[in-house]
Amino acid sequence: MVTVPSLQHDADAIRDEIIDFRRALHRIPEIGLDLPLTQRLLLDRLEDLDGLEITLGHRQSAVTAVLRGGRLREDGTAGPVVLLRGDMDALPVSEETGLDFSSEIPGSMHACGHDMHVAALYGAVRVLHQRREDLCGDVVFMFQPGEEDYNGARFMVEDGVLDAAGRRVEAAFGLHVFSGKFDNGVFYSRPGTLMAGCEEFYVTVRGEGGHGSQPHLAKDPVPVACEMVLAMQTLVTRGFDVFDPVVATVGRIAAGTLGNIIPDTASFDLTLRVFSSENRDKIVAGVQRLCRGIADAHGMTVELVQTPDYPVTVNAPQEHQYLTDIITKTFGTGSFRELDVPMTGSEDFSHVLHEVPGAYVLLGATLEEEPLKAAMNHSPRAAFDDSLLPKAAAVLAELAFQRADYSA
Repeated sequence: MVTVPSLQHDADAIRDEIIDFRRALHRIPEIGLDLPLTQRLLLDRLEDLDGLEITLGHRQSAVTAVLRGGRLREDGTAGPVVLLRGDMDALPVSEETGLDFSSEIPGSMHACGHDMHVAALYGAVRVLHQRREDLCGDVVFMFQPGEEDYNGARFMVEDGVLDAAGRRVEAAFGLHVFSGKFDNGVFYSRPGTLMAGCEEFYVTVRGEGGHGSQPHLAKDPVPVACEMVLAMQTLVTRGFDVFDPVVATVGRIAAGTLGNIIPDTASFDLTLRVFSSENRDKIVAGVQRLCRGIADAHGMTVELVQTPDYPVTVNAPQEHQYLTDIITKTFGTGSFRELDVPMTGSEDFSHVLHEVPGAYVLLGATLEEEPLKAAMNHSPRAAFDDSLLPKAAAVLAELAFQRADYSA
């Protein structure tokens, strides 16, 4: 194994540059799959890195960069291809942090810290580019739009990001910062299921409208939709093991125009959270069966529109161990804590981890002494400690740099 100075030292050396880039990104938050300002700013920052192979997405503002390592293994073979990911999109939130680099785009804010992710990954690019002659293997940098409800990772996988180096990615890693809940500067993860899978249904019950004084002459879809909503909870509590939980939430229900008018339709939006692929298949089939059965029992029809899913985010045990070893080796044993249970949020990096082994890690980046009192991600007051960016960049860089020489 080639011995080189710590990549943490290299990341610390470009601290001001990384932080400046993050704050520039924070001023121009963009939502969804089309992020022209963000993409342009990133490309400008990467422009001076010779030999970096850059490909742009053709149906979204994705940026894929490939860095070729200059070192071979002792047997003369090429090292592994490692993917590092950073998501770039913002949220439809009006910022209330009062920061001097607050959003300049009304109604849009980097309230989930994706500007931190982009900056950390950019720092890893620069660090690894500087050490590319000692790098054994190739690195794919996945700058992804559309994580927030747009399934951008799925599009990038479909468009070939896992084969961008000409060889298949062998291991993939990503990082997410939190403005609250977790202690500042500490990394968190767990082997196996880390985050929930998410399914969404848009359900429309179709009856026949009429006058409220004569409901027997109509087919009222409102109580039928309500019956479905209530039955959903029984389906969950009586059909699934409490130790492999399913959460069903109806966040919107709508029907009618006036109290004395029976409408033709009633609709509701359903979100499902699951922690195993088996339960995902089971609850999806159960929801469809339940809604169609109830509608049929009342002589009505129902339409269920299912959005593309976010699979369960699962850390491969061996890659989780590698990630843990890299973090503790770089920053000490107190820098990493293993979560007891999965998180109920969902993450579309799961599409990558569904295809190749890898691991996802969380980083506490709160500015408050008591993390549980800090505004959480997605809040208009969410604020992140960007002094941690060199630390995040160093971990990402080390995960790629040491992969060829690692043995558990």
